[in-house]
Amino acid sequence: MEGRLANSWRLTVNDKNFIKTALLSEIRIDGRKPFEYRKISIKFGREDGSSEVQLGQTRVMGMVTAQLVQPYRDRPKEGILSIFTEFSPMADPSFEPGRPGELAVELGRIIDRGLRESRAVDTESLCILASKFVWAIRIDLHILDNGGPECSLGGEDGQEVIVHPPEIREPLPLTVHHLPIAISFGFFSNESILVIDPTHNEEAVMGGRMTTTVNANGDICAIQKSGGEGVPQRVIMQCLQLATSKAASITKQIKDAVEVVNTERALRKVKRHPTSTGVDVREKQN
Repeated sequence: MEGRLANSWRLTVNDKNFIKTALLSEIRIDGRKPFEYRKISIKFGREDGSSEVQLGQTRVMGMVTAQLVQPYRDRPKEGILSIFTEFSPMADPSFEPGRPGELAVELGRIIDRGLRESRAVDTESLCILASKFVWAIRIDLHILDNGGPECSLGGEDGQEVIVHPPEIREPLPLTVHHLPIAISFGFFSNESILVIDPTHNEEAVMGGRMTTTVNANGDICAIQKSGGEGVPQRVIMQCLQLATSKAASITKQIKDAVEVVNTERALRKVKRHPTSTGVDVREKQN
């Protein structure tokens, strides 16, 4: 895979020099400034748990599913949060089907640290019966472009857990304490040039990369440094300040998108369940 990935990222000497020369003048090949983020588009599916995010030319589809399972013995009162990533060859010819590649493993590690290890999702709220039943949340991420019925579960001691379909009971959202936002940085020319949200071509030229996961409050959830040259402390602090600012604006976009889709779904429910007409009791008495 590494050979094919290198071939797909192979740029001519003129291309590399053009990217580096443009960055010296604070110009990027896609027209952005060094600290400017690509345009973000957030869409939600008609069904709960599905969404699609587009960042520039990069498109990712996310699916969240849940099922009741037995908890781990060392954590009898906590639910399970699992994250899986898929890099399809349809998104980029350098991606190979089958086992996860280096990029898929790195992406999964970044998301896992940002969501699970930072306690962004309250796993204790996923507990139904301690040591018996907990919700296992599975998050599937599919890279699209690189740039049931009611059931009953019987428990011990006569305990029973009933899972109602959404038509019977309104689904409850996950308890999320904060929204971790991962911001990537690219370093060029021994960290003298710093850019935010590097593109595919810029990644082929940059000397190092770092991903910081922060929330709108400025809390540091995770830092991922995947190889490359070392980064001085002053540069790391600069990245954290920039990431906090970007995280606040992205968090607002996410909350606004969620509010819009919740309003649309509430309107659809009102249309699907019209109010019942009144009955004249006096006519029945007569």
